[in-house]
Amino acid sequence: MKKKLILLFAGVVMAVFSLGCGGGEQVVSDDQQATAPVAVTDDSALAQEPSIRNDEAGDYLKVVNFAFDKDDISADAAAILKENADYLSQNLSLNVVIEGHCDNRGTTAYNLALGQRRAAKVKDYYVKQLNVAPERIATISYGEEKPVDSENNESAWAKNRRAETKVLTSSAQ
Repeated sequence: MKKKLILLFAGVVMAVFSLGCGGGEQVVSDDQQATAPVAVTDDSALAQEPSIRNDEAGDYLKVVNFAFDKDDISADAAAILKENADYLSQNLSLNVVIEGHCDNRGTTAYNLALGQRRAAKVKDYYVKQLNVAPERIATISYGEEKPVDSENNESAWAKNRRAETKVLTSSAQ
């Protein structure tokens, strides 16, 4: 009986948390990523984990960074996105996913939302300013979950505030 009450309580807590935080986004732990989407908010069929990324274009598609608590596309970011769009226009068969990332300051829910805003702004810029077809672009937010630098200083935080454009593998398209 006690076990049933604990399970019922855990279920209620999870239901309340999912309604109150994340607006329907699914967040899973690293060990669950092999079968479930992570904080997918756009085109979930394109943004499955883990084997959707193709590093083949990694030398061509560059990362854009953001100021603290911002999702604006800076002049430097615009230039990088232009280069990325040029590559995509030369490779029309490629589809991409924009990954939004944050530093580790702020709550998990806030960072997931900020990461999604960053990814959405990058997608919007690709579509409206650089004429990349919207159906070629999915977005996902990892919030603070995938830092490139795990130190707790301004240099590390600046590296982690980013959006990455990653090519999807042909099997995921």
